[in-house]
Amino acid sequence: MSVPAAVDAEALRDLALDVARAAGALVREHRAGDVAVADTKTSPVDVVTETDRASEALIRRLLLQARPDDAVLGEEGDDVAGTSGVRWIVDPVDGTVNFLYGLPQYAVSIAAEVEGAGGPEVVAGVVLNAATGVEYAAHLGPHGPVATRDGRPVGVRPAAPLSQMLVATGFSYDADVRERQARSLVHLLPRVRDVRRLGSCALDLCGVAEGTVDAYVEEGVHLWDHAAGALVARAAGARTELTTGASGRDLLLCAPAESFEELRALVVEAGYTAGE
Repeated sequence: MSVPAAVDAEALRDLALDVARAAGALVREHRAGDVAVADTKTSPVDVVTETDRASEALIRRLLLQARPDDAVLGEEGDDVAGTSGVRWIVDPVDGTVNFLYGLPQYAVSIAAEVEGAGGPEVVAGVVLNAATGVEYAAHLGPHGPVATRDGRPVGVRPAAPLSQMLVATGFSYDADVRERQARSLVHLLPRVRDVRRLGSCALDLCGVAEGTVDAYVEEGVHLWDHAAGALVARAAGARTELTTGASGRDLLLCAPAESFEELRALVVEAGYTAGE
C-alpha cells in the first residue's frame, strides 16, 4: 500500500475523525428519542431511518466545507463529483437495524479514496461506533500503514488453524440469497471455532483488526460498508479480498495474512463464491 506524494493521508484521516465525531453525536442524540423506519430499499427488511439521512447530510456538509473540490459517494444521497482526485466514501449509519433496535453495534464510516497511477486507493479511514464512542482509524503513512483504536495501535490476532477461528459474517436482505448463504454457513460452521453475526460490516472488519474476531466473510457488501473498515484491517495486518459471491454480488473476505488462504479455500468449498 502506498499513497501519492501530494496527498496528506494523515490530514484526511484527521478530518474524517472530526466529521465522524460530529455525526456520531447526532446519531446518539437521535437514538435517545423515538426511532422509526423512514423508508426501505432492496427489501422490506432493508430499512432507512431519518437518522441515516441526517447523518449523511451532516457528513457531506462538513467534508465539503473543509474540502469543496472533493467528490463524495454516500449510501443515502446522490454522488457528488469533484476535481481534486480525492473521493469520500460514506456510510452514515452502518448497522441500521441494530440502531433501530437499540443494539450498541452501529457505526459512522468515512473513507478517503485517492486517484493514483494504479487506480483509486483508500488512503485514510475512520469507523466510529456511535453507540459506544470507540474510534478506529487508519491511514497510509510514509513508513507504512497505521491502524489505531482510540489512538492506540492495534493488530490482528496471531494466525490460528481453521478449527480455532472465530468468524464474523452477515446475511443479505434478499430472502433467496439469505437461504443460499445459510446453506454455505452449514458447511462452514462445524469447521471453525464458531460464527458471530454482529450486524455491522465496518465494525466486524475492525474486529479483525483488533483481534476480537479472527476473520470475516460476507456476500452482498457495498463499497461504503467496507472502504474504511477494510483499510483499518489491512493496516493492522489482515488481508482482504473482494470477489464475486454465488449470487453474483460482491463477497468480502478478511483474515490475518498468514491464515487467509486457508480461510479462502474453506469459503470456496462451502459454496460462498461464484466458482473459480
